[in-house]
Amino acid sequence: MRTPAQKKTHIVDDAQPSIVERVYAELRELAIRFELLPGDHVNEVELARQFGVSRTPLREALNRLVSDGFLTFVAGKGFFRRSLDVKEVFDLYEMRQQLEMGLADLAVERATSEQLQGIRDFLAVSMKEDPARTVNDLVSLDEEFHEQVAALSGNIEMLHTLRTINARIRFIRWVNMENGRRRQTQGEHSAILEAIAERDAPLARSLLHAHIDGRLEQITLAIREGYAMIYMNRAQAGSTR
Repeated sequence: MRTPAQKKTHIVDDAQPSIVERVYAELRELAIRFELLPGDHVNEVELARQFGVSRTPLREALNRLVSDGFLTFVAGKGFFRRSLDVKEVFDLYEMRQQLEMGLADLAVERATSEQLQGIRDFLAVSMKEDPARTVNDLVSLDEEFHEQVAALSGNIEMLHTLRTINARIRFIRWVNMENGRRRQTQGEHSAILEAIAERDAPLARSLLHAHIDGRLEQITLAIREGYAMIYMNRAQAGSTR
C-alpha cells in the first residue's frame, strides 16, 4: 500500500551564513563608529532582539569581532568593546606602515599601465572639492586609495590584512579628516602613485613611510580628541530622546 507523500517541513536555521554575515556586518559598523562605547559591555539579549535573531548567530558574529580585534571576551562576564589604547593603535599603524611598504615593492614589479591609470582617474575624481561629501566619505576615499594601491601587488592575503587594519583604525582616520588634513593627504597620495608608476621602489617606500609616520605622531592627540567626540555624541543623542 502506497502511503501519501509526506509534506517536507522546512526548518529555517538562523545560523545560516547569510544571517551571520548580516549580523556581523552591522555589528562591525557599530564597533567601527564606536556606537559601542570603549569598554562597554555588549548586551547580547538586547542585540538579539534588535537584530531579530537567536543567540547562536549573534554569538558567532561576536566571536568573529573578537578575532578581528574590535571586541574582547571575558569568561563569565561576556563581550566588551575594546578600548582605544594608544599602544595598540600605534602598533596597528606601525604594522600598516610595514605592510604597505612591502605592498608597494610588489606593486612596482607587477602593476600594469592600465591599473595605474585607473588609480590616477580615481584620484582625479576624489581630489575635486565637493561640499556634499561627509567626513565618512573622505575616510572611505582615503582607504580606497590605499587598498587600490595594495591590490596592484596581486597578493590577496596582504590586501585582506590591510583591510582588517583599516577597519580597526578607521575612527582615528575619521578624527584626522575631521581636523581638516585632507588636502595634504591627497598630495601625498599622488606622489606615492607616481613613484610606483616610475618603478621607483625606494622612493615609493620612503613616501609611504613618511605618509604614515605623520599619522603615528598624531595618534595620542587623535585618541584624546576621539574620546571627546565619542562621549559628546552620546550625550547629544541622549539629550534629544
